[in-house]
Amino acid sequence: GINAEYGVHQIIHTIEFVLGAISNTASYLRLWALSLAHAQLSTVFWEMVLVLGVGTNLGGIGAFVSFAIWATLTICVLMIMESLSAFLHALRLHWVEFMNKFYGGDGKLFIPFSYKRLLSGQDEELE
Repeated sequence: GINAEYGVHQIIHTIEFVLGAISNTASYLRLWALSLAHAQLSTVFWEMVLVLGVGTNLGGIGAFVSFAIWATLTICVLMIMESLSAFLHALRLHWVEFMNKFYGGDGKLFIPFSYKRLLSGQDEELE
C-alpha cells in the first residue's frame, strides 16, 4: 500500500543522494588532481629549467636563456592548466550543482526565433 510506495520512494531518493555525493566527490578530486599537477609542474620547471640554466658556466647569457625558457613554459603550460581548471570548476558548478537543485526539465519545447514565422502569424498558434 502507501507504506510500501513511500519506502520505495525513500530508497530511490537515498540512492540518488549517495550517487550525487560520490559524483561531487569525484568532481572535486579531479580539481584537486589538477592543482597537484600544477604544483608539480611548476616545481619541475623551476628546478630543471631555471636553476640548472643559471648554474651553467654560460653566465648572464645562460641565465637569460634559461629564464626565457622558464617564463615561456610557465606561462604557456601552467596558465593553460589554470584556465582549464577554472573552466572545469565553473562548468561543474553549473551542470552538477545548479542542474541538480533547480532544473526540472518540464518546460516548453524550444522553438528558435524566426521572422518568417512571426510575420506569417504562426507564433500566435503555438501559444
